[in-house]
Order: sequence, then C-alpha cells, then structure tokens
Amino acid sequence: MLVCANGPFREFLEKHVPLVRNKFWPTLWCFESRAQTVIASVLRSRILPPIHYRREILTLSDGGEVALDWAEEGCSAVSPIVIILPGLTGASQAEYIKCLVSSAKKVGIRCVIFNNRGLGGVELKTPRTYCAANSDDLTEVVDYVKKIHPNVLLGATGISMGGLILGNYLARQGKIAKNKLKGCFLISVPWNVFAATKSTEENYFNLILNKYLAFSLRQQVKRLHYSSESGMFDVDIDSLLKSQTVREFDSQFTVKQFGYKDVEDYYSNATIHDKLHLIDVPLLCLSAADDPFQPVQAIPLKEISQTKKIAVVVTSRGGHIGFMEGMWPVKEEQYMGKLFSQFFTALFTTNLEHQLL
Repeated sequence: MLVCANGPFREFLEKHVPLVRNKFWPTLWCFESRAQTVIASVLRSRILPPIHYRREILTLSDGGEVALDWAEEGCSAVSPIVIILPGLTGASQAEYIKCLVSSAKKVGIRCVIFNNRGLGGVELKTPRTYCAANSDDLTEVVDYVKKIHPNVLLGATGISMGGLILGNYLARQGKIAKNKLKGCFLISVPWNVFAATKSTEENYFNLILNKYLAFSLRQQVKRLHYSSESGMFDVDIDSLLKSQTVREFDSQFTVKQFGYKDVEDYYSNATIHDKLHLIDVPLLCLSAADDPFQPVQAIPLKEISQTKKIAVVVTSRGGHIGFMEGMWPVKEEQYMGKLFSQFFTALFTTNLEHQLL
C-alpha cells in the first residue's frame, strides 16, 4: 500500500519506482513478524558476502571521531552518493547494510556508511556517544561529504534508529537540508518512540527482542567505558549494567549523556511522527504493518497523506527490517534493496525537484 498525497511526488513514484505499484508477497512459511525479523537477518548474514570498504576517519568539531566506510567499486568520480545510517547498534557490516550496498552497486550508486561514535571498530575520543534525537554528527557528515563532492548528487537512507536520526535532521534543517540532499529513504523507522517502546514491552515475544537490544547496548557501553583506565563515562556503571530493557538503559545512560530531563523528554525529542510538516526533502519510507517495534496504528498515515513530499509504502508483513519475499528468500537482491535502488536511480536521473516547486 502506497500512502502519499496526490500530486507530483506520487506521480513520480508511480511512474519511476515500479515496486510501489506491486503487491508485496511475503514468504509464506515465515509470515509471523518476529520470525520475519530474526530469520531475515540470519539469512542475509549467510547469503551476503562481506563488503570491502575504503575507510575514512572523520574528526568532528568536538574532537570526537566517526568512521565513514565508502563502497565505491565500479563507480566513477561523478557517481551519485547515498549516506547510510545503520540502526541502534549496527555498523557497516550489518547484514541489512550489505543488502542496500549490494543493490546500489548494481545501479552505479556509491554508498558511504556513517558509523556512529564508538561503533565500527572505532574507539571513543570523547565521552559522548549517540542517540536517536541528536543529529549534530549527521549534520557534520552531510556537510563534509558535500564539501568534498560539491557537484555530486547526494541522498541519504536511515534504517530503524538511523531513520530517527535522519528524520530529525531533515525536520530541523528544513530548507538547508533541501539544498544538500536530493532525497531520502527511511526503512522500519519507529515513527512514534513512545508507541514503539510500549509495543516492545507489553508482549512477551516482543520483550525478548527488547531485552536482546538492551543486552547489546549494555555490552557496548561496558566495552567503551573500560577502554579508559579511569572509566569513559560519568555514570553509575554498576546500575547501568543492570538495565533489562531499552527504556531502563535510556533512563540510566542516554538521558544523562544528552541532558534530557527524563526518558519521556528524550523520547519526545526523538519521535518524528509529529515533525513531518517540517521536512522539505522528498522522502520515501518503508514500513511493515506487523513491525514489532512500531504498531501499525502508530504509523502517521494521515499526516503523510497531507504532505507534498513524503510517501510511505506499508507492507502487510515484513517485521522489522525483514521484508522477506518468495518461497525461499535466498536471493542477494531483496525487496528493500530493490526499492532502495529503484527510488534513488529515479531520483538521481529525473528533475523531481522542479516538479515539486
């Protein structure tokens, strides 16, 4: 199902992105949302080979460092570029990132993966990490890529929490972002963080996923904290390491890291369903109605249908970053990768911005 206001952007998508007109056929033997989420990840990990990147370390204005991993094989100096933001604890070798990079390579698009601070094998230089509501580091990354490639078409993609960071960047930058990015794509973004958190806490099987993410976050902070002899973070590390859910982790760590009053204040700043009217860059989104991290009723369909430059494809099944299709989904090219490549190929080869004026 494509949700988009009638007008130039919808016409562009229906004409140039064939997948938005086609029905998504989920894998019959794996239609349950959590199974889609987990099995898709496992299969992609086995199917997709490692990507060989060119790594660049970018020093940020506060002295922090992030790794930019470039996938440029087969591309030229004028090939368009897509900045990719991974999910909560993901980096450039995450299976869903490799899926997108593989699809981009086939259509001559360069990708640069923005690994958040402390991820991708890069140690922290400052005590600051990252969060869904803060887009300062992304602002510097976009400005840097635009500076070294001033005449190259540029887009961006955010997956899950990366989608929140990108969405917040687009909302806060407004027309400034429009002058830098030709278009953006969000995959499995938790539009309403309050609803997303509640969804992963009230169901036993969803709670298992929540606790796994909390475990990953605890391990990540533990590794980074003890990389410094005196301890990297000014937190009660023992209490933090007892966090059992993402909400508890955010209350103990993220809120204090970024100066929010409490976890509700943080989630209010992180959520993007109420900021769509501020976005001025063409934006395509992919969500599944059965995403365990975002209930379908929290997808802002009404708000999207009232904007001129935002569209969402909602599949009946797909889980969270799953979207497996076909009887045996072992092909390297998968649904979200195909939608990614179709959208950006069309975006980089047409004059959509003139139609949207």
